[in-house]
Amino acid sequence: MPAHETPARVPAPAPATQDIGGGVWSITVPIPDNPLRYTLVYLLESDRGPVLVDTGWDDPTGRTALAEGLAAAGFALADVHGVIVTHHHPDHHGLSAHVQEQSGAWIAMHAAEAAVVRALHESSPTHWLGRMAELMRDSGVPDEHLAALSSFGSGKAPLATTLPDRELVHGESAGVPGRDLRVLWTPGHTPGHVCLYLDEPGRPTRLLSGDHLLPTISPVVSLYPENQGDEPADPLGDFLDSLERIALLAPQEVLPAHQYRFADAAGRVGELLEHHALRLAELHVQLQREPLTLWQCAMGMHWNRPWSELGFVSRHLALSEATAHVRRLVKTGLAEELQGTEPLLYRAT
Repeated sequence: MPAHETPARVPAPAPATQDIGGGVWSITVPIPDNPLRYTLVYLLESDRGPVLVDTGWDDPTGRTALAEGLAAAGFALADVHGVIVTHHHPDHHGLSAHVQEQSGAWIAMHAAEAAVVRALHESSPTHWLGRMAELMRDSGVPDEHLAALSSFGSGKAPLATTLPDRELVHGESAGVPGRDLRVLWTPGHTPGHVCLYLDEPGRPTRLLSGDHLLPTISPVVSLYPENQGDEPADPLGDFLDSLERIALLAPQEVLPAHQYRFADAAGRVGELLEHHALRLAELHVQLQREPLTLWQCAMGMHWNRPWSELGFVSRHLALSEATAHVRRLVKTGLAEELQGTEPLLYRAT
């Protein structure tokens, strides 16, 4: 399941394959049973053959759509030289193994994202369900929601666990032969999410933004159970910092992984910064009134639908988002965890 806040309106259908100039193509790969409907996979022509930025969801329809998109651009699946993965979610990394099997292409991602994939690859679904249940109990999740976790674990969303061959390094070339494509590490949506900056003579500067910057959707920013370092992570802080770096870069066109291309990167960054500032302020007011569990925090935040109308997945994503916001308040000294409480309680400082 792609992790986003569900858009208020359904995205308009995208052209199946589109030549968007400068040796760049977009290929629409559908996502089954999801309001986002599709992932935009980007094909970059190179001196050694096409390089894909993300691959889309792995099912028969997705495989057909990707193969037909490549054909429309004048290539076959076997021609693919490489795959750059913006992040590991199955609507982005799902078809990478299939592409590699058919073409021998290399697969590249950031080291922080590779660590997530490696953890998923080496652990059983039972392990992750157990870890998730532990975190949810600590968050004050009610028993009926916890009971639904076991049945959801055998659901439709596959894990994309194909390990990369190459590492993407912030500020360095992404390794596309003959193209000036630079890696920008933009953590927040996931620990190792990357954007890609295309800056070539005589052409507009372009940002292939993955899920980091979308025209009308705010990606979910959440803590990851596989990140268990001594120093608590601050994914929302990372996300906000990454957004500001993108605004300063000021690309002339943004090529996102969902919805549609757009021009005003700085304007969209401003909207997202304001969105999260308001959320943090509202949450801080809640915690000033009384100590709350993370689940209670999520229930009190504003979503695009009333809490009573949110299903299991939406409530789970809301809890993840609330957790990242509480962590941000704690990291900035505006809230604190009450020691020794079960489930954990937080209050404003």
